[in-house]
Amino acid sequence: MSEPALDRRQAVAALLKDRGDLLVVSGLGSPSYDLHAAGDHDANYYLWGAMGAAALIGLGLAQAQPERMVLVVTGDGEQLMGLGGLATIAVAKPGNLVTVVIDNGHFGETGMQKSHTGRGIELAEIAKACGIEAGLVRNLGEIEAIRKTLRRKAAGPRLYVVKVRPENVARSLPARDAVHLKNRFRGHLGLPVN
Repeated sequence: MSEPALDRRQAVAALLKDRGDLLVVSGLGSPSYDLHAAGDHDANYYLWGAMGAAALIGLGLAQAQPERMVLVVTGDGEQLMGLGGLATIAVAKPGNLVTVVIDNGHFGETGMQKSHTGRGIELAEIAKACGIEAGLVRNLGEIEAIRKTLRRKAAGPRLYVVKVRPENVARSLPARDAVHLKNRFRGHLGLPVN
């Protein structure tokens, strides 16, 4: 397998170009930094302490907001921790949920140890086995093709694994105040804020 050429920040920024009213949940660590670097937004929900839960939080949001499209941006380490969530998502069949796994083949938050995906496990194949439409993304043209579908519901959930270079990039830190983030997101949805 050739070394992936995608830069994670460039990939996430390209994915979110002209995002419209897309609701975005980001996983712990680098995916949240990547989302913030692409542009802070009231419709961004950054997770700070829910390792393995990003895709399932996205599922809950997709079910609660069926008229809105929901994008989850998570990492390979987090999605590996939440493999059982893929089966739950497949059974729920939300057509308004897209999960994008930023896969560098390493556990970036704990020292860049090689992850299971760095040892050959393919999350897209696991998702397909659960019944989720899934694929690998290795270039910006494929990112652009996904971006064009983010505002359209599908027959069921979709998952894309974006292969990126294994590198630590500078952190772009969003607010860490969970109450602030919750209230900002709820306000964006037109829900009561407390």
